[in-house]
Amino acid sequence: MSVRPLEPSRPNPGSPLGESLAVRSWSVLGRTISLPVEVRRAAQWGVQYLVPLDAAQRIVSPTGLEATGPIPGRALVALAVCRYDDTDLDPYHEVAVSFVVRPHDAPAPASAAQRTLEFATGAIGAYIHRLPVDQEFTCVAGRDIWGFPKWVTSIDIDEPSTVRPRAGSATSVRLVDDGVHVLTLSIAAGGRIPLPSRAPPSYSFADGVLRRTTWTTSSQEATGRFGGATLTLGDHPMADELRSLGLPRRALFSSSAAHMRASFDGAEVVTPRR
Repeated sequence: MSVRPLEPSRPNPGSPLGESLAVRSWSVLGRTISLPVEVRRAAQWGVQYLVPLDAAQRIVSPTGLEATGPIPGRALVALAVCRYDDTDLDPYHEVAVSFVVRPHDAPAPASAAQRTLEFATGAIGAYIHRLPVDQEFTCVAGRDIWGFPKWVTSIDIDEPSTVRPRAGSATSVRLVDDGVHVLTLSIAAGGRIPLPSRAPPSYSFADGVLRRTTWTTSSQEATGRFGGATLTLGDHPMADELRSLGLPRRALFSSSAAHMRASFDGAEVVTPRR
């Protein structure tokens, strides 16, 4: 199964996408998946960039949400990579492009000071804009259950051979879609850091409908550093879209977690206040 990245996400015929949180089990390719969906063992890497707010808002606008960031005039965009080893959706690799956004029910308009306060207090969400994966089952489940913009690609993750990576050792991720190079991302390990256990709600936008998903996460053996990432973009439409954001050469921050667990509840349909 191959889903083109710049097409709208579509549910399988007969799937109950868009129903309420009362739906607690789903039929996916002949298997029953119950909520919450559990991730028991995974590893993750993340890179954050500050980009012009107008460039980010141009991409986010169709959802009705507002892009935001820690400083006026700048939005925060993140590239995240996950290696899922033990989950209810089977093992798979995933690359995410997301934007930090104001909550769908946040009052508008907001001053620069209000946006900064929201960011500092964690009153934010994450709009999941692109979510390529490398396995069909998680692709179908993600689109049907949460409206996530998944499609099947090739994702190679080359990790340091040591059990405990030294600061500076790098993990390389290569994303290829239908033979076309999308991106290669190299993420260097940093010093040990605590990662927050509170996860901001995620938003998806499919078929003109905005959905909000709550989830929890916990991480161990996390590292982080300012900068620490090298991004090479290919000739794919997703790469062109990332270029349009005016990504700086230097990342704001990069992080990793050798051990991650998570639990995903169902999605609820929401309406932006704006």
